[in-house]
Amino acid sequence: MARMLSSLIIAAAAFSITACAYGPRDTQRAALTPEQSTKLAALIDGKVARKSINCLPPGLSSASNIRISDDVLVYRQGRGTVYVNNLRSSCPGLARDWDIIVTEKLQSTSCSGDIIRLIDRTSGIYGGSCVLGEFTPYARPDDG
Repeated sequence: MARMLSSLIIAAAAFSITACAYGPRDTQRAALTPEQSTKLAALIDGKVARKSINCLPPGLSSASNIRISDDVLVYRQGRGTVYVNNLRSSCPGLARDWDIIVTEKLQSTSCSGDIIRLIDRTSGIYGGSCVLGEFTPYARPDDG
């Protein structure tokens, strides 16, 4: 009986740790406003979605990010492929484009699971934080 109880406790602890590490994704995301939809459409215009990837390609560490909403962040470098990231959970304040984004990277490039934190540009106080999801590349059809 004691052995079975300790197994249950270990299983419950493992489940709790896993749930904290990955966290649930928001099941109800706010719909994009017409302005946000237009902004995203302009970035992916003439491009097609490719298979989602876990990390940005090497060399894109200096890619600029474009805030679409509190749930969507886009990375791009130049005029080529753009990478749309649907955050794992909403990041309150991201859309207002005022706070500084600080990314806690586990690798040399941004990857799914990295934490981004918002810091108020004036006061330096931490605001919202969230976790990056997978990146969906959008490329021109002739780019293979």
